[in-house]
Amino acid sequence: MKALQDLLSTDYGLMSLIGIVMMVGGLAIAYGVLKKKMAQPDAPEPKFDN
Repeated sequence: MKALQDLLSTDYGLMSLIGIVMMVGGLAIAYGVLKKKMAQPDAPEPKFDN
């Protein structure tokens, strides 16, 4: 319980909490972007004239 109290009431605890939330948010955004990219159809292969 002391750890939770320190996390929510001290300056270093709040900075740690902000860092954790930002990292989890970044992971969620990256997951959404990658999932959307993987669902797109493949691009057609370029044709070269030789």
